[in-house]
Amino acid sequence: MGIFHKKTAWEKEWINLEKKEKKFQDKRIDGPTSILMKKLGKFIPKKLSTTLDGAFFKAFQLIFNKGTGVIEKTYNKRQTETNFKVNAYANELNNNRKTAREFTKRAKSTKALNLFISTVEGVAFGLVGAGIPDIPLFIAMVLKSVYQIALSFGYEYDSEEEKIFILKIIEVAMKDEAEFVEGNENVNAIIDNIASNGDRIGSWNISKEEQMKETSKALSQEMIYTKFLQGQFVIGIIGGVFDPIYVSRISDYAVLKYRRRFLINKMSSSEG
Repeated sequence: MGIFHKKTAWEKEWINLEKKEKKFQDKRIDGPTSILMKKLGKFIPKKLSTTLDGAFFKAFQLIFNKGTGVIEKTYNKRQTETNFKVNAYANELNNNRKTAREFTKRAKSTKALNLFISTVEGVAFGLVGAGIPDIPLFIAMVLKSVYQIALSFGYEYDSEEEKIFILKIIEVAMKDEAEFVEGNENVNAIIDNIASNGDRIGSWNISKEEQMKETSKALSQEMIYTKFLQGQFVIGIIGGVFDPIYVSRISDYAVLKYRRRFLINKMSSSEG
């Protein structure tokens, strides 16, 4: 490749992705969102962590087993799939930066509505002091957001393998500092392996049940302070407003990882 090589639209997208990923990582290295909440530590019941672990796990079980169809009724899956096909066709006709950016633009477009719904739910449950009952709705909103992002990049989410990938994304998004750096490097390595396998997920060295436990643990560790607050009558509204913050963080990270997976595949196809 000569020194005068003109970067392709996908290469320019990759450079932009790297900048976005660095920005996201810098935020996570700075420390947890709930750092000020840690002063509440002495007030939090010792059993709350275990209770939250179980509540998040049961929420994943419920939604994966019976709730996916319900989630799909809250958005137009067929239209999202059609949008991807339209974007893909437009890109084939005119492969430039504008058409290449459209995939990411579509993936981000649903965020505002999901955050609004999450805010209403979080505040409503916080107002009546119900932190634990809010968890299934919170997980449903998180999965809805990630599902829409996956579809925007042309990926289905129905297989057990893809669900594990989604769970890993959620787990790492909830980590901070060195744990996030290590987890993010692991996810990137997984994406590289998927790409080398023809953009197909092979077998995992962890079951979906085990990954659900790991993801539930990451969620409960990060959200224990906000869920404790949300469980207090009236002042729980303070904890409830953190729900959209976490939905936003997970959504942003999911866009980065599905975008990375998508771009590696596109650049490999272009080189081929």
